[in-house]
Amino acid sequence: QVQLVESGGGLVQPGGSLRLSCVASGVISSISDMGWYRQAPGKQRELVAAITSGSSTNYADSVKGRFTISRDNAKNTVYLQMNSLKPEDTAVYYCKAKITTVLSLVALDYWGQGTQVTVSS
Repeated sequence: QVQLVESGGGLVQPGGSLRLSCVASGVISSISDMGWYRQAPGKQRELVAAITSGSSTNYADSVKGRFTISRDNAKNTVYLQMNSLKPEDTAVYYCKAKITTVLSLVALDYWGQGTQVTVSS
């Protein structure tokens, strides 16, 4: 009923930039919080950045000043602009959105399938 699809990952050299996108589709009534998480091999999934429906943002300390999260409510899309990338940013990046569907009164968390970001020379 609801699908989140990420795009924009890839291989980039240290110091480079990437822009991730995540589009939510389906029988959506409303979307509140949206966010980006990442999981590196052998590590737990961690929050990278989050944005509320009112565009208040929150960032992990490790990405502050380098990453910017934004959203386009008309397109049900959240973005992550990643600058000054470091090898330690290498991970699978997942988007998450808290969505209320037209079939439910309860907001649930939905996840995308993930997109690989590799930072290497």
